[in-house]
Amino acid sequence: MAIIFAISSPNFLSAFNIFNMSRTASHYIFLALAQSMALIVGGMNLSIGYIGSMSVVTLGLAMQNNLPPTVAVILAILVGITAGLINGTLITRLRLNSFVVTLSTSFVFQGLTVGISKGMPYNKIPTTYQWLGRGSLFSVIPYMLILALIILVITFIFFRQTVLGRRILATGGNEIAARMSAVNTDRTILVANCLSGISAAIAAIAVVSKDGSANPGVGADWMIYSFAVAVIGGTSLKGGIISPFGLIASAFLIVFIKNGLVMINANSYFEQVYLGIILLVSVSFTSIGALLSEYNKRRAYQKEKRNREETVK
Repeated sequence: MAIIFAISSPNFLSAFNIFNMSRTASHYIFLALAQSMALIVGGMNLSIGYIGSMSVVTLGLAMQNNLPPTVAVILAILVGITAGLINGTLITRLRLNSFVVTLSTSFVFQGLTVGISKGMPYNKIPTTYQWLGRGSLFSVIPYMLILALIILVITFIFFRQTVLGRRILATGGNEIAARMSAVNTDRTILVANCLSGISAAIAAIAVVSKDGSANPGVGADWMIYSFAVAVIGGTSLKGGIISPFGLIASAFLIVFIKNGLVMINANSYFEQVYLGIILLVSVSFTSIGALLSEYNKRRAYQKEKRNREETVK
């Protein structure tokens, strides 16, 4: 796709465009991580966008009252953790479906965001805070991308090397089996939802740094991108599987499509149509792959059974 768009538009591979695409891809990675943390335990998080908008308002309000950026960032992350804790508690304690819980809390979080901010942005963002969203290495690699890559490496190590990470994957793969293996599945689901909230808060922190203002309207379109990047990147909708580095390719794929369509003067009003089709095709390929795998396993079992019968004869 990069080759096709590069041929179609000479500006596609310019340093400025690569910087913008990488920065947007970084934002999508944060969103995908937020959704993936909920998906890997067999749930979903429809409130990601409004957790992000609450974190944005918290960040802007703190800086508007002359609090240091470090304190504002900590408060925004605490908001993300609290929102994730609320979602996880409702899911585990009341035995409610994650779809219903996060759909309901999304309205609550949205109402809090609008009620606190009155719908007005906070523009008193220090220039020293904007280095993350606007700075770059060698004028090409944005610091946002470096942060996203660091977080992905930490995520990979967490799920590959730590006990808690393996238990979260086990819970998503088969909750009943995990519970019978002495895994506290309620706690792992709670932790996964808190991690989802933290990732949404990090996305909000990066957006404020990039835009130079804290706009409570951000987050309205985060849900579709969080699902698209997560699913195309290899996170299983059934739980138990996450591919941190697959999220990188998925994020850049969607950015290439969006940016390339602009470069070749495609109709931007149909952008959501293209993204929806890509997501549908990706999910279809995943399902087809699972069916083929099951078919091959069944054939292998039947072949082994015939071989045993022939041996007995």
